[in-house]
Amino acid sequence: MARHDGRKWHDCTKMIGLLCLVASILTKQGVAGQRVKVEPEVLSYPGQTVNLRCAFTDSTGIQLTMVTWLYEPKEGERINIAVLHPKFEPNYPESPVKGRVSFSSSPPDMTSPSIQISNVRMTDEGKYICEYATYPIGNEQGVTYLVMLAKPQNSASIVTVQAGTKPVVVARCESVDGRPAAEISWVTAASGNGTMVRKVGADNTVTVTSEYRMVPTAADNGKDISCVVAHRTQSKPESFPMKLAVEYAPQVTIVGYDNNWYVGRTNVMLTCQATGNPVPLTAHWKSMSGEMPETVQIRDNELKVLKVDDAVNTTFVCEVKNRIGTSRDQVTVFVRGTRLPEKGPTTGSIIGAIIGVIVLLAIIGTAIAMYRKHRNNKLNGEGPPKYKPPPPKKTNSSTNGGNTNYAPVVEDRSGALRSEYYNIQSAEPVTDLDANHDDEEREHYYSAAPSGWDDPGNNEVPPPYMHTDSNQQDDHRGPIISRGESFVSSAMFV
Repeated sequence: MARHDGRKWHDCTKMIGLLCLVASILTKQGVAGQRVKVEPEVLSYPGQTVNLRCAFTDSTGIQLTMVTWLYEPKEGERINIAVLHPKFEPNYPESPVKGRVSFSSSPPDMTSPSIQISNVRMTDEGKYICEYATYPIGNEQGVTYLVMLAKPQNSASIVTVQAGTKPVVVARCESVDGRPAAEISWVTAASGNGTMVRKVGADNTVTVTSEYRMVPTAADNGKDISCVVAHRTQSKPESFPMKLAVEYAPQVTIVGYDNNWYVGRTNVMLTCQATGNPVPLTAHWKSMSGEMPETVQIRDNELKVLKVDDAVNTTFVCEVKNRIGTSRDQVTVFVRGTRLPEKGPTTGSIIGAIIGVIVLLAIIGTAIAMYRKHRNNKLNGEGPPKYKPPPPKKTNSSTNGGNTNYAPVVEDRSGALRSEYYNIQSAEPVTDLDANHDDEEREHYYSAAPSGWDDPGNNEVPPPYMHTDSNQQDDHRGPIISRGESFVSSAMFV
């Protein structure tokens, strides 16, 4: 068990050491790679002079032996194009850029061996490598990618087609001799799709051709379609607006017949309306019964009947022709003996109009009434007071030196309550509860007797509102107190 664990620990130690070695190598290469400074990408147009910069940033403790510039095309091997040695003159080996390449500084500097290429061509595009031979760290390099740009020639055109059932090319767009290749898109409401083809030229330029294909119909004629070309050399995409051109046979419609042609009607007219591409120029009228009636006049696409009679009771045909084909439409006229009643407004419309008028009159009447009422109130002086009224004055029925005296409520031995007095401002009528009580008992008594026979004292039952002296409780009635003196009724004895 211990021996197995020891083997595992030994293997882990080897793995850690290997990882440390790889990390050290990568770190050294990263540090070394950063010593050579170049531009990652340079853009240029054909015929211009391009500068490719290179510099060795820190040469402390390092001997720069030689600098070599290499060219690597997209397809092919690396080629030496410029060599610099501190003890010899610059050398330019045989290459596609010989005669056009040179070191930028004169005399050249080992720490900054930048080069320039004049009259650049489209075939000069590719990688350019600045490589140093040094001691003791060896070779170091930096890579610059030269991108050649060529502004393309863009154009677009419409293809005239005939309406059909198969997809055909209706528009074409082209971007010629561009570098890099252009991007073409289509913008339209028509139903179709675009195709794209790229073709590389001898000088590395690219020509892009795009075609828009669809099944053309008569409804597509005149619809908008735009070709949009986007390229790296353009500040914004270039758009070419166009209209589709679809040729189709005429589409004919006769208008003007209202199904109310009666004998004696005058100056009725039929109009032959036609659309097509190419535009039809003339319309031909004829009658299915043979010859045209004598009352009919024809002028271009209009057929006018001066006076309707039985001879007009026929079928009129309008025929229109263009280069694509011929089309026709027809109307059968039925001559009536009498005129049809004209259609008036519907009952619902009449009722709605009446209700609207009534509502409007009601609103106007209400507004007039409110205005008159407001004016009358203003003339009569009604409304809120225009001055502040004085505060109310307090009055006392019994005063003593300006102070109100209140009599306490005292209960005597017989259980009768004395009256309690309060000071009020005005006298009000007081209902005598005892009197009402007597009246109710008397009414109950007499209501039980059907006639005056049951009453021992009287032959007739007096009305309930008449006062009688037969009330036995009059001797026990308490003193009568006015409402102005108290709101407490006298005691009742049961």
